[in-house]
Amino acid sequence: MNPNPIDIPELIDQLADRLKTLIAERKLSNPLLIGIRTGGVWIAERLHQKLQIQEPLGLLDISFYRDDFSQIGMNPKVKPSQLPPQLEGRDIILVDDVFYTGRTIRAALNEIFDYGRPNQVVLAVLIKRDGKQIPIAPDCVGMRIELNPGQRIKLTGPEPLGVHIEMVKGAA
Repeated sequence: MNPNPIDIPELIDQLADRLKTLIAERKLSNPLLIGIRTGGVWIAERLHQKLQIQEPLGLLDISFYRDDFSQIGMNPKVKPSQLPPQLEGRDIILVDDVFYTGRTIRAALNEIFDYGRPNQVVLAVLIKRDGKQIPIAPDCVGMRIELNPGQRIKLTGPEPLGVHIEMVKGAA
């Protein structure tokens, strides 16, 4: 149980406001919003409405692009990605729920580039936590959090959205 509950709707509003500013600053033209399954899609669905993006929401399942795929094997819940066939030259807003090591985003970028070379990619995450392992960072963040070793943060949903801090199994 979290002593200080996180107000997810407020964080999504803040993230949407930051994205509106960034869209104007970076002159994103008709951006395509893409959510990373599963939590990133839940956040992207809400942002899609708030930002009034006309293009259909893109859905990305990075299971086959993970750098630990050979170690963890096939996830039984793998679903196909749903992206427009042409991403070449597009402005993209990539959305995930929690940014941790950066490896999920690396995998997502690899998959996106298999569809074509976008003009630019903006990364928006609801929560950024400590523990980055590769040189990737979000452009827009709802909130930042530091966790103790052995803790992880998990978004639950889709209705209602919630955040839980848990101990990792096997952690002291």
